[in-house]
Amino acid sequence: MSLWKTFGIEEKVRLILTNVKDDSPKHHFGCSFITAYQLSIEFEQLFPNEVKQLDLEVGGRGVGQHTSLAQYLARQLSQRIKSGEIKDVEGSFISNRKLKDIVFKYDPPIYSSVIDDRYGTSMYRLKE
Repeated sequence: MSLWKTFGIEEKVRLILTNVKDDSPKHHFGCSFITAYQLSIEFEQLFPNEVKQLDLEVGGRGVGQHTSLAQYLARQLSQRIKSGEIKDVEGSFISNRKLKDIVFKYDPPIYSSVIDDRYGTSMYRLKE
């Protein structure tokens, strides 16, 4: 069985995205997106035991590894959205045009490692 299923990651991600949906409940743009970094920070704070068992750093520039929790969550969500397995989550990107840096509140602060990526920083939200 995959780690995704073993740890019930989809349900945990959906819980986080549901909480984000409450951030802007009546705005005509719909609910807010959160980046894979924000998602991984929230995931680590809410589910530290699962993160420890996954043995992944939250992510960001300077982590010193090619696989992070942010990358894992983004990759899994992307694949499962594309295949149609997940139908109620949508993904998008923040363009990197004229963007110098993105820093996330964490201790220590997390700096995006995908500023120079051709796609930009991935983000997710529950569909309306």
